Amino acid sequence: MKAIVKQTKQILLQLVLLFCVTNGSAQIRPPHASTQVKKKPTSSVQAKRNAAPVSAQFKEFSQLLAQASITFMFPKGFKEIEAVNNEDFSFDYAMEMPGKDFEVWFQVKSQKENWASYERLQNDNDHQLANPDSLYLEMGKAHAIAFTGDRNYFVRNMPQNVLARYNADSGKSYLLSLLDLPATKHYKYALLITLQRNHTGTVMMVCFTNEKDPEFFKNIDKATNCLKFKS
Repeated sequence: MKAIVKQTKQILLQLVLLFCVTNGSAQIRPPHASTQVKKKPTSSVQAKRNAAPVSAQFKEFSQLLAQASITFMFPKGFKEIEAVNNEDFSFDYAMEMPGKDFEVWFQVKSQKENWASYERLQNDNDHQLANPDSLYLEMGKAHAIAFTGDRNYFVRNMPQNVLARYNADSGKSYLLSLLDLPATKHYKYALLITLQRNHTGTVMMVCFTNEKDPEFFKNIDKATNCLKFKS
């Protein structure tokens, strides 16, 4: 009889232990994936907006930038458009801010080969070349006249702190009242900026608008801060 009672107690004890173990394991569960802190996935739409275009125009523009030792990051809020390239105006790349009546055209030129030729012919009186580092002056002046039809425009030297932002050595800005031309989509005003880095390259940017208001100059900052010469 005692043996049966003892055996019964052992069975009951095992059942109690088994209940505790199974109940405890049911409460102590591994954290579910939904309770873990998730990394916010990058929006594919946002990534596309910030990504540079993959057009043939952009690829050719990228090659010109590399030759002139210029870095470029496609700015937010802009859309690539076809650059004007005709007998009157020849530009390498263009962008617009949709719905804002604002666009910007780029022209990039490497001066490395010109500088090498200039140095090579410096002592040759019959074949001397103009200093390539001064070509940006004629580029800016010629385009300012072509856009306005005369010399009635406001020009100033770029401040040193602005040049430093672009890693440039010199530059000028031209505030233009434009001719009413189909090529410029009948825009009324433009700010033309020329920048050059010694022995390296020249970049010209033309920002178009119909209103010379504070928003125009904010848009200029957004558009032109996308590039700079390599240090």
